[in-house]
Amino acid sequence: MRIGYFLSAEEYGPQELLDQAAAAERAGFESLWISDHFHPWNDEQGHSAFVWSMIGAISQVCSLPITTAVTCPTVRVHPAVIAQAAATCGRLTGGGLTLGVGTGEALNEHILGGPWPTEERRLEMLEEAVVLIRRLWTGEVVSWEGKHYRVDHARIYDLPDEPPEIHVSGFGPKATDLAARIGDGYVSTAPDADLVGRFKEASGGKPAGAGAKVAFAPTEEEGWAHAHRLWPNAGLPGELAQILPTPEHFQQASQLVTLESTRESVVAGADPAAHLAQIRRYADAGYDVLHVANMGPHYLEMIEFYGDQVLPSVNLR
Repeated sequence: MRIGYFLSAEEYGPQELLDQAAAAERAGFESLWISDHFHPWNDEQGHSAFVWSMIGAISQVCSLPITTAVTCPTVRVHPAVIAQAAATCGRLTGGGLTLGVGTGEALNEHILGGPWPTEERRLEMLEEAVVLIRRLWTGEVVSWEGKHYRVDHARIYDLPDEPPEIHVSGFGPKATDLAARIGDGYVSTAPDADLVGRFKEASGGKPAGAGAKVAFAPTEEEGWAHAHRLWPNAGLPGELAQILPTPEHFQQASQLVTLESTRESVVAGADPAAHLAQIRRYADAGYDVLHVANMGPHYLEMIEFYGDQVLPSVNLR
């Protein structure tokens, strides 16, 4: 298994993200993920940099390949605009961009005032968006009259030498099946061997990537305190992450998440064995790459810690 670094654009500001990307390359991480949000999950996180500006800037300070995890190319931003943005970033990264896509969350997509579509409709919109994006990446003039999108005489001029791969997020069977059908790879966050196996079998063995968080700190208790303060939303069950519309709603719902549940679910502290055990869970689930994000203020120390004490011990290829 390869290990990359996950840039949390909800928790860290633009300059901090650039510092993390450069530090991750120095430490020996093999790739980057970056989240694509309009809002953070809660006000305590407090950031939401525009992902395409960030990828352009990262390409100038770091040579690691980078994946959006994930972009919703359906509601807030038209797929034709995503196609142009990803093509430009593909050029700037020397072909190192992967476009990770998913059906999104109301948290980010409701901002233009339209209704939040049902799951079935969101999956249908995502499939059409992916087809349209790939058509635009041919460099040809495209006019499109689809069920959900319309394009009139559009052409993208600045394209990378090869079109970016598109990896599709799947947190349930329907989305996983869609990822296998239309994606070049699979994206998720849970060490769920059943879903990874479902994708691998249906896709003929295409790559699967995951993201996970840790709370590096001098002690576990400090790390858990940071995780609970910043990311209690990670403990919310079911489909709440897809349907709650505002950071305020997430803050209200997250009051139900206890510190004890955070202790049970989050890897914290500075014991390499705990961090390696989490990596092993994702490897055993069948993932090809895991991107690890930090929670809290000790992000540069976490990156150095992984470079010195975790990455050299990962022998999971």
